[in-house]
Amino acid sequence: MRVVGGELKGQQLMAPRGTAVRPTSERAREAIFSVLGERVPGARVLDLCCGTGALAIEALSRGAAHATLVDRDVRGAWGNVERLGLGERAELVRMHVSRWLAAREDGDERFDVVFFDAPYRLADRVGQELDSHLPGLLEPEGRAVVESGARGPLRLESLPRLRQRRYGAADVSIYGEEG
Repeated sequence: MRVVGGELKGQQLMAPRGTAVRPTSERAREAIFSVLGERVPGARVLDLCCGTGALAIEALSRGAAHATLVDRDVRGAWGNVERLGLGERAELVRMHVSRWLAAREDGDERFDVVFFDAPYRLADRVGQELDSHLPGLLEPEGRAVVESGARGPLRLESLPRLRQRRYGAADVSIYGEEG
């Protein structure tokens, strides 16, 4: 698995042995960032259920200003962030996403892009929590990218779905306000 674009294009991303991660495919990441386009340079990015950090690292490689990566196990993301020299632009939070969302208060930091790629078996439960918090996480013109299993795609109700595509076993939907 490699970074597919930007200043780190071609750099290898690693997952620690013994962890059950399912990183977003290179094909899906290329498509996601093609759609996000000019929203990424200078953006503040949130990567929930970050796993290896592939989505946040891809955003940083393409010019995002800062990324917050949240997961109950950040070893994979931490290793990649450190090895690629992104520590100054990335904050890693070791916490279950549900707890992180519940701990946020109104007025906390908002993000230009939110990635959510939970383990498929947990996506519905955590997705409902995300749905209730999403409007408070995103900047007004922000986008949320949600990956879930294609057999049971996660649907959010708090924002309009702007785009949906299937990449193998993955359903990728992009949410946000029109404009």
